Amino acid sequence: MRIFTFILVGFCLLCGFLVVESGVFECGSQFVRPCILLQQTTGSDASETFAAAADESKLVEAPESLVLDAKHASAETVIIGALDPKTENAETDFKFQLELNTKGAAISKATFSNGPDDRGSATGFNNRNPEDPQPLTILSPVEIGGREILSMANTTLVFVEQGQKLQLNDLHWRSLGIKPDYGDGSQTATFEAVITVKGTGQPLLKLTKTYKVLPDSYDLDCDVVVENLSASGQQIRINLGGPVGMGREGARSDMRKAVACFKDAKGEFKSDRLDAKKLFKAKTTADRRLDKPGENFLWVAATNKYFAGVLVPLPDADKEYCDWVTERTGRFYNPDGDARRASGDETIGVDIKIAPVTLAAADEVGSSRTYNFKLYLGPKDKSLFDKNELYSNLGFVHTIDFMACCCPQSIISPLAFGILGMMRWMHAFIPNYGIVIIILVFMIRICLHPVTKKSQISMGKMSKLAPMAEEIKKKCAGNKAEMNKQLMGLYKKQGASPVMGFLPMMVQMPIWIALYSAIYASIELRGAAFLPFWITDLSVPDALIPFPKDLIVPLLGWRIESLNLLPLMMGVAFYLQQKLMPKQASAATNPQLAQQQKMMMIMMPLMFPLMLYKAPSGLNLYIMASTFAGVIEQYVIRKHIREKEEAEDKGLVAVTSKTGGKVKKKKPKPFYRFH
Repeated sequence: MRIFTFILVGFCLLCGFLVVESGVFECGSQFVRPCILLQQTTGSDASETFAAAADESKLVEAPESLVLDAKHASAETVIIGALDPKTENAETDFKFQLELNTKGAAISKATFSNGPDDRGSATGFNNRNPEDPQPLTILSPVEIGGREILSMANTTLVFVEQGQKLQLNDLHWRSLGIKPDYGDGSQTATFEAVITVKGTGQPLLKLTKTYKVLPDSYDLDCDVVVENLSASGQQIRINLGGPVGMGREGARSDMRKAVACFKDAKGEFKSDRLDAKKLFKAKTTADRRLDKPGENFLWVAATNKYFAGVLVPLPDADKEYCDWVTERTGRFYNPDGDARRASGDETIGVDIKIAPVTLAAADEVGSSRTYNFKLYLGPKDKSLFDKNELYSNLGFVHTIDFMACCCPQSIISPLAFGILGMMRWMHAFIPNYGIVIIILVFMIRICLHPVTKKSQISMGKMSKLAPMAEEIKKKCAGNKAEMNKQLMGLYKKQGASPVMGFLPMMVQMPIWIALYSAIYASIELRGAAFLPFWITDLSVPDALIPFPKDLIVPLLGWRIESLNLLPLMMGVAFYLQQKLMPKQASAATNPQLAQQQKMMMIMMPLMFPLMLYKAPSGLNLYIMASTFAGVIEQYVIRKHIREKEEAEDKGLVAVTSKTGGKVKKKKPKPFYRFH
C-alpha cells in the first residue's frame, strides 16, 4: 500500500509540476531602420532573417557600379475579403478580412468575419470580450523599437554572386489595386517593386506579389514572381516571413508554438515543434530551426491554443514535394522586453529561407521564377481537416497537440480525438457542451466502474493485511527471500494482490488524461455557454464575480481577476472523495502513516483548486463532475464492501473450492438500486 501511495503522490506532484510549468501562476531587441541600398554580405546567412534586421542595418556600400536603388512608393493600405459579408459584400461570404500594407507587400492584419463559421456559430469567432465582443484578429503587427514586423513580408533579397543583399521589408511596394474575379467570387490584390541601378535608374529586377482570397474558405493564395530585367543573368535568393502576431488565446498558459510538418518515405507524417518558452530561450539559429533531416517538407505554422496560421509552399508542377525551401525557423518577439513574458505583447512567428535561383537575361527562357504559397488562417478543427482533402493530405491535424502528461502521445492522441468525436455526436442531440461534458464523465465512470471496484476492493484487502505484513517484515528482516515468500503466501491465501490495487488505476489513467486533454484543447468549447447567468464561455474561467481591478497576491505576485466558483466547489468534492478513500488499518499504530493520510486529506482539496483556479471552466466542470461522480462511486463501492464483510462475519458467504466446499454463484448486484 505504501508503494501505491508513493506512486499516487508522485503522479499528483508530476501533474502539478506540469500544470505550474504551463503558466497557471503567470501573472528587447532594438531595430534600426536601414536605407534601401544593397549591402555587403557573406556566404553565411544566419543574420539574414527578418527579425535579425538590427545586424543587417549596418550597411557597407558596394562599388559604384553595383550600388542599386529601390525607390519607395506611396504608403497605402489595401483591404480584401470582408469583415461583415452581409453588409460589405452581399454576394460573397468571406471567412476573414485582410489588411495589406505596401510596406514589404505584407499582411498587416487578418481578422475573422462576422459571418457563420464551420461550428454553426452565427457570428463567427470573436475576441471573447463579454461586454463588447468584436471579431477576432488572428494576425496583427508586432512593433519593436519603432519597427513593424508584418506577416508574409518579403524580407531579404540576396544577390549571391555579388555577395550583397537588400532589405525588402523596409520598402514600400507599389499597389496595383484590387481585382475582383466575378467567376469564383474571389478578390485579388497585387504589389510591385523594381530594383534599379542607383543614379541611372536602369531597371534590373522586378518583384510582383499577389494575394488572393476565396469566398467561404480559410485559405489565402500568395504568389511571388521574381523577374530579371537586365541583359545579363542574375543569381538571387529571396526570403519570406510567415504568420506573426497571433494572440495568446490560452487563459493560463501560452500554448503558442512554431510547427513544421514533414512526410517520410513511408508516407507517415512527422512534425517538429518549438513552444514559446523554447523560442524565448533560443540563442542561435540552430536553436530556432524546425527540421527533420532527410524528410520531405510540407508546411510551417504559427499556432496558439485554438487557431493556426499554416504556410504551405507549393511544389513545382513536376515535383511531388517542395524542394526550394532550405530552412524554417521560429521566432519569439517580446516588444517590451519583459523578463517574465507576461505583459501580453509577446508573440511568435516563423520565417522561411528560399534556395538560390539563377535567372536568365531579360526576355529569355528562365528569366523569371514564380513561388506559390497557400496560407491557411483558421481553427485547429479536426473535423474540418478531415473533410477537406487538401488539409487531410497535408496533415494539418498535426497542428493539434494534446497535453499527454506522463503518457505517450501515440496513446493519448487517438483517445482524445475519439472523445472529441463522441462529444460532437452528443452535441447534435444535446446542444449544450456543459451538459455533454457532465454526461460524458458519468458514462465513462460507469464503463470503468468494474475496474475501479476491483481496484478499491483490492486496496481494502491490502489495507487490512498491512498489520500482518508488518509482522512478517519484522520477523524476516534478515532474510529478504523468505520475507517475500511469506508475503506472497499471505496475499495469495487472502485473495489479495498488490498489483491489482495499482494496475486498474494505470488502465484508467490514459483515458482520464485523454478526456482532460480533449476538453482543454477543443475549439468547440471556445465561446460555448453552459448557463446564461454563469459559465457563459467554457474556454475561460467561470468568473462568477469579475473584479473591477485585478488583485495581486502579496509576495507571490499572482494576479487574480475574478472570483471563480468552480475551483472552490472542486475543493469540496476532493475533500469528500478523500473522506471516502479506504484507510489503512495500520495507520492507527503507525504515526508516520497516519500523518501521511492526514496530509493527503489537506493537500488534495487545496492543491488542485489552487492549480486549476484559472483553468477553463469546461475543464474545471469536467474535473468537478468527475470528482463528484467518484464520490458517489466510492460510496457505492464502500457500501458493497461493508455488506460483504458483514455477510462474512455472519458466515453467510459461500465457501470456496479451496476450502473443500461447493462454490455458490452469486448474482451480480446492479450498479444502481431502484426503490
